[in-house]
Formats: sequence, C-alpha cells, structure tokens
Amino acid sequence: MKKTFLLVLFIALLTACSKDDDGIYFQAELPNVSTYTDLETSIIHLLNEHRVSLGLNPVAPLDIISDKSSIHTNYMIKNNEISHQNFKNRADYLIQNAQAISVGENVAYGYSSAEGVVRGWLNSDAHRITIETPHYTNIGISIKENEHHRNFFTTIFIQR
Repeated sequence: MKKTFLLVLFIALLTACSKDDDGIYFQAELPNVSTYTDLETSIIHLLNEHRVSLGLNPVAPLDIISDKSSIHTNYMIKNNEISHQNFKNRADYLIQNAQAISVGENVAYGYSSAEGVVRGWLNSDAHRITIETPHYTNIGISIKENEHHRNFFTTIFIQR
C-alpha cells in the first residue's frame, strides 16, 4: 500500500507541474514540531527580548537542540546536580547533525519562574556571555521537575 501511495503521489507531482514552474515542489526540511511548555516559551521570549534590546538577532527554537537539552536535563535529575558534564558530546552531536558552527550551554536549578532563571543567568558573567553571544541563531530548551518538584533547566545555543 505504501508503494502504491508513493507512486500515486509521484505521478500527481509529475503531472501537476507546468513548464513555467520554478522546479521547487516541496521543502525538504522537516518542520519544527516540538511542543514547548509555557515556562519554556516564556524563557525563550525573555532571552530574545534581552538579545534584541542589545541589537542582537533573536534565536529560534530548534527541535534537535531541545532533544539534546532534554537528555541532559534528565541526566542532571538522575544525578541530582546541575552540571555541564558531557557538554563536548552534545556539542559534537549538534555540529554533526544540526550543522552547528559553535555551541554554548546554560544550566540552572531550582527556579520556579521564567523571570527568575533569566535574571539569574543575566546576573552571572559566564551565563550572560552565552546569552549575549552575537552569532547564535538557534536555541534548544528543556525544563523538568525532579521528585521534589524543583526545576532543572538546560538551554543550548548554536550558530548555524
């Protein structure tokens, strides 16, 4: 059945094109399909607000980065500590699979609001530098609660 569907689709695309078509029939890149929580969305919004206020480009969420962020957040919860452990592995993966040129990461623990965690990052020189790096284009984010209902945060920034 799948082969029949593909054949019908191919024939439909082939016969639907005219000589005036520009040859672009579909976009090969898959859409960004992750669902972000309200807290994650708020953090991305606040980070972009801050970046734009400095004349920097906003960063766009990208699923592949959020997937890596989620894996690291789970790792931190499992070990009950915030860390950048294995960052090189995450960076290498994103360079190989998301066409990243450079990668940065911020983590946090315990905040209950978007404003709180963003303020915390901006009050830390190292975290603020990551947020304010001009060439970053995309972001991934993951926030999860541990068994004590305390939030662990991972944001990863990349330049493409």
